[in-house]
Amino acid sequence: MNKQTFCLVVLLFGIILPGAYAQNAYTLDEIIARSKAQSPLAKQADTRRETSYWTYRVYRTSFNPQLALDGSLPAYYKKVSQIIQEDGTYKYIPVEQTNNSVRLGLFQPIPWTGGTISANTSLGYFKDYHLDVDPEQWTGNVFNVSLDQPLFSFNRMRWDRKTEPLRYEESRREYVEQMELISSQAVEMFFNVLQSQIGLQIAQFNLANNDTIYKIEQGRYNIGTTSQDKLLQVELQLLRSRQDVAQASLDLETARLQLRSYMGLRENEPYDLLLPEIIPQFAVSIEDALTYARKNRSAYIALQRRRIEAERDVAEARAQRFKTTLSAQYGLNNNGTVLSDIYVRPEQMQQFNLTLNVPILDWGRNKAVMRTAMANKKLNDYVIEQDEVDFEQTVITKVRQFEMLRLQIEITHKSDEVAAQRYNVAQNRYLIGKIDITNLNIALTEKDDAKRSYLQALKSFWMAYYELRGLTLYDFYKKELLFKEDQAQ
Repeated sequence: MNKQTFCLVVLLFGIILPGAYAQNAYTLDEIIARSKAQSPLAKQADTRRETSYWTYRVYRTSFNPQLALDGSLPAYYKKVSQIIQEDGTYKYIPVEQTNNSVRLGLFQPIPWTGGTISANTSLGYFKDYHLDVDPEQWTGNVFNVSLDQPLFSFNRMRWDRKTEPLRYEESRREYVEQMELISSQAVEMFFNVLQSQIGLQIAQFNLANNDTIYKIEQGRYNIGTTSQDKLLQVELQLLRSRQDVAQASLDLETARLQLRSYMGLRENEPYDLLLPEIIPQFAVSIEDALTYARKNRSAYIALQRRRIEAERDVAEARAQRFKTTLSAQYGLNNNGTVLSDIYVRPEQMQQFNLTLNVPILDWGRNKAVMRTAMANKKLNDYVIEQDEVDFEQTVITKVRQFEMLRLQIEITHKSDEVAAQRYNVAQNRYLIGKIDITNLNIALTEKDDAKRSYLQALKSFWMAYYELRGLTLYDFYKKELLFKEDQAQ
């Protein structure tokens, strides 16, 4: 076996068994797992999930009673003030006072009506340092209950109880969908490296092969059995092979750097990839895919939320026609020169107030606002219907493509084997002078194209697999849901 033949055999094994001698070889599943844990997109998804969770907690706490303490402690001022006298003149008098107040209140929203009920107690203290008689005054509400209730108005809390839980569920599913998107991108980068790696091996194989052919043609030219035109054609092919090796090396380095950055590998950590040639066998029906998509995808929850929000906008526009607010208050208050006076026979405090805001002449403004909201709702209904149809069509198309991709892998794999055998036959026939260099180059091109087509088919299959998982949030191979209702929130 001469040197050229030995090089061809070594390179051929390098194509057939990529990564066989790698020290740090990663499978496709390992690349995906690392990307989900360390990629920038994964960290962004985790942050968005956390933000959605706390936003939902803010909404939940808005229905709970709130205990608040407010006041002004201390409030002291000393200055010369302009004081108006009984005869209308002004006199500048030094003032030194303290005026402190504190209030403790319990507030409870009423979700069903949109009102607020509250109970509070307050205490105030005033002292004038320039008065000799009764310089101190105390005042306070021993107990006070109040109700503020809008009538015939828009109740946002009622609508929030319909939309916010849906929005939160939507965000939880979006997180799982984002993880599947990361998986798809990891698959794409994984195969980009493999394709570049195989491309470099093919280019190196072709370079060694063309170098051998060039030397053979030189020998034939020297003994006069071939023409100078054929010799120059082989030399040109050799120069192109060297250029292909340089370009393939650059492509491989770029693809490896992108994948390294995406999955968080250290710069000095070498790695290689293992080709996932074992294709999982499972069936995917269109009916099952649509069922899981409708049940799990955030898009369907978003459609429901958008319908409710359109109805909410109409209700808000209708409530703007007139506004009425009922305010009622009852309590006990008192004042005195000492603190204990406040709690001795406090007097009743009652207040009832009904405010109205009814437009008499608005030149059709409220009608226009109402009609605009209704038109927007109608448009939103049409858009939602079309979005639902488009999404279902996407799921159907992806399922059909998935089955075709599985068949494509079988065809391209067989084509790869046949093309490699054909090239070996053509090479042997060329060496004994049965075919010319043109036919050998055709066989070489077909062999390279078949290898690349097989890798592309594998890439398309695995990307479609994870895209289908993302569209349905269901793993048809493992037969398990990717999103679970009872998972930790």
